[in-house]
Parts: sequence; C-alpha cells; structure tokens
Amino acid sequence: MAKQRLYTKIINSGPLALLYFFSISELDANIEGYFDILSFNLQLIIIYFWAIKRPEVLGNGHVFFAGFINDVVMGIPLGLSSLSYLVVCLVANYIKNMTVNTTFASDCFTFLIAVIFSNITFVILTSNFTELPITLIEISYNTFFTLIFFPFFWFLFSFYNSIIIVGKNA
Repeated sequence: MAKQRLYTKIINSGPLALLYFFSISELDANIEGYFDILSFNLQLIIIYFWAIKRPEVLGNGHVFFAGFINDVVMGIPLGLSSLSYLVVCLVANYIKNMTVNTTFASDCFTFLIAVIFSNITFVILTSNFTELPITLIEISYNTFFTLIFFPFFWFLFSFYNSIIIVGKNA
C-alpha cells in the first residue's frame, strides 16, 4: 500500500519535474544553435496544459519559481519569465473557470490567446525595463513553433494524464 502511494506521488509529480527540468536546461537555446529559426517554448505548453486539465499538479508558486530559475539560467532580468508564465496561468485559469469541458480545438485556440498575451507581457517588460535587444522576428518564430508543437504535446500529455488518473484510482 505504501509502495502504491509512493508510485502515485512520483507519477503525479512528473509534470512539475518536467517544468523544472526545462527551466534549468536551456534546451530551447540548444535547439536554436542547430537550426536558425527553430525555437519553441515547451514551458508554456506544460504550464497551459496542466493548468487547464489538472491545476493541482502545478501550483502558481511553482510556476513563478520555475520562471525565476529560467531567468537566472538564460541571463535575463529576474521576473520576466515568471510574469510571462503567470499570464499563461491566468488565461488557463480563466478558461478553466468559464468552461465546463475543454476540447482539443478550444485548447488550441485559447492557447494561442495565452501565448500572445504572454509574449506581449514579455515584450513590454523587456522594452520598458531592460536594455536587452528585442527582435520581434525571433519572438514570432518562437510563437509559431510553440503553436505548431502544441498539438503533439497536447496528445502526449493527455495520454500521461490518463495514466495519472488510473494511478490515482488504483
């Protein structure tokens, strides 16, 4: 019985561990080194999906702290990624509270809105409070590829979510 609870806790903490891993690892920056324009933000996909489907898996405190870690690793001023991630959480929580059941199509459309608001927040904060150069074309590429990869990760995380639910009831 104790083994089953430990196994369930490990399985349930998978999305949180994945969020922290990608915040620490600079994986998107490494992909960008191989391909000039291929850059996507997997953290936004993780945050949005789990905030919509199972908000108890990722808390806003963890999302904020993962953004801080990402800022330190990427070398940008503290709080930029955190606020962008929290904007995605805000949109996801709003959608979760306003709808009874989400579908793949509604998740794709509302994810587009969340990414746009997140990027607007990032650009406004970066341009007003830092001296970092902002290239809107790189942000556009990042947004485009994040939206392109969202369906793949949506289905992958949906499968994982079904494993979590089975593990929770077992």
